[in-house]
Amino acid sequence: MLDTLSAKVQDAFKFVTGKSAISEKNIADAVDAIKTALLEADVNLRVVRRFVNSTIEEARGAKVLRAVDPGQQFVKIVHDKLVAYMGDTKQDLQLRGPDTISVILMLGLQGSGKTTSSAKLALRLKKEGRKPALAACDLIRPAAAEQLAVLGAGIEVHVHREDGATDPLSVFKNAYLWAEKNMVDTLIVDTTGRLQIDEPMMDELGRLKDAAKPCECLLVADSMTGQSAAEIAKAFDEKIGLTGVILTKFDSDTRGGAALSLKTVTGKPLKFVGTGEKPTDFEVFHPDRIASRILGMGDVVSFVEKAQEVVNQEQALALQQKMAKDDFTLEDYLTQIRAMKKMGSLKAMMDMMPGMAGAVREEDLEGAELAAHEVIISSMTRRERENYLIVGPSRRSRIAKGSGTSVAEVSRLLKRFEKIRTMLKKMSKMSRNPTAAQAMMSKFNMR
Repeated sequence: MLDTLSAKVQDAFKFVTGKSAISEKNIADAVDAIKTALLEADVNLRVVRRFVNSTIEEARGAKVLRAVDPGQQFVKIVHDKLVAYMGDTKQDLQLRGPDTISVILMLGLQGSGKTTSSAKLALRLKKEGRKPALAACDLIRPAAAEQLAVLGAGIEVHVHREDGATDPLSVFKNAYLWAEKNMVDTLIVDTTGRLQIDEPMMDELGRLKDAAKPCECLLVADSMTGQSAAEIAKAFDEKIGLTGVILTKFDSDTRGGAALSLKTVTGKPLKFVGTGEKPTDFEVFHPDRIASRILGMGDVVSFVEKAQEVVNQEQALALQQKMAKDDFTLEDYLTQIRAMKKMGSLKAMMDMMPGMAGAVREEDLEGAELAAHEVIISSMTRRERENYLIVGPSRRSRIAKGSGTSVAEVSRLLKRFEKIRTMLKKMSKMSRNPTAAQAMMSKFNMR
């Protein structure tokens, strides 16, 4: 996520960090490097000029040149500028109360991920306690309604679709009537898309908006299109009127041109980002957290929030007690592997850690090995999971056959598990001494 931009911006800081005093030339060199990084990231030229000019103006003052740590002061200025250009703070959806229906129109070109994002948003609102429904009003793209129905079934959210329908306005009205009868409080409308912006599409969306009187008109845009996403958003806003933007494929965007251009070009906030293919890969956009990631400061808050979504507090306490008693089993290990999978990509998790963004490759995190461990442990009996010491040669052979792996792989898992048990036991004993625990972890060889 924004790895290329992050690496280049951090590299620019070499001109100012680590020095007891810096000159205007140091600042000029750093800003010039940041300018190049932003242009290569496909950030809108007008946005780059404004960013550079405002940064230079603030950095050349006594605030930086005479600061105790001028390098860090400069980094803070860049951080604050990034936050401001991406929207200052997160922007919540403006929905009505539960006693009335809030309509959300999902707009966008074909291929932007509009239908998938509609389902992801429905799931998020469902988790927040609302009762959403989906309306399949994209009658142009083949199988759009069918795709939405499949996605809706997967997240257990009702989808109103009408096979053979030709009038999206009629479909919406019928969906709204169904929502009223079934106590739905949020109706998410997947609207017509085109390969490019044209008048017939805009006219249809305009009529739909007039009838729906939506609380939110959200444009779904592909972040991989860079500053083009901002121009598309501008066109939609001028014709229809937007309340916000959703960027898809944000996990694959190494440049960041769309995220950094949208707010300045359109004046509309970026509200959500799609971070993967799963229905749960959908996050609120926090400008301050993204700015911290770009500057290599990590995003510990988002990491903790993801962990809280999948970790049961009672289970966590029970696990801590088992670690203290040296009673951590393969069954516990399996539970932890599955929890990590729910949190998303291991690389994405590492990128949230300060100083780790882009430093670790996916293949270095042994995601495939953990997946193999899950399969192997799943092929064991409950007794074997509770007591790994009984897994002798004959049992290893049976487990390897049942999991489609080799005896050597089963043996490596058991050896790895022994080391994990040892490490967890030491961590449990040192839990009251964080400094010592950190030193122990840095020296402990897990391989």
